[in-house]
Amino acid sequence: MAKTVIVVMDGRPVMVVLPAHRRVVLEDLRQAAGAEEVRFATEDEFKSLFPDCEVGAMPPFGNLYGLDVYVAAPLAEEDEIVFNAGTHTELIRLAYRDFERLVRPKVACFTT
Repeated sequence: MAKTVIVVMDGRPVMVVLPAHRRVVLEDLRQAAGAEEVRFATEDEFKSLFPDCEVGAMPPFGNLYGLDVYVAAPLAEEDEIVFNAGTHTELIRLAYRDFERLVRPKVACFTT
């Protein structure tokens, strides 16, 4: 299962996708992205970006919302990716290669 987290990177919202049991290491993400500053976005900062989704259940299609997407390297090694479908009760299962083709995420090491 993957989770989607919104961060603010150099003043812009960015979507990061990682295994649900892992945590984002902001310093590692900052270095991987070559950014000056990275911090977690507040709910108030991102909820209006996803008007068709329940808060916290955004699917990892940042490209559809004008956001860059970073994927944790361990997810890129999986055959499938499973994620919230905009709600906390519905999931989507997708071949990772199809997800990668659709979203074109940047793969990086930024989790513990």
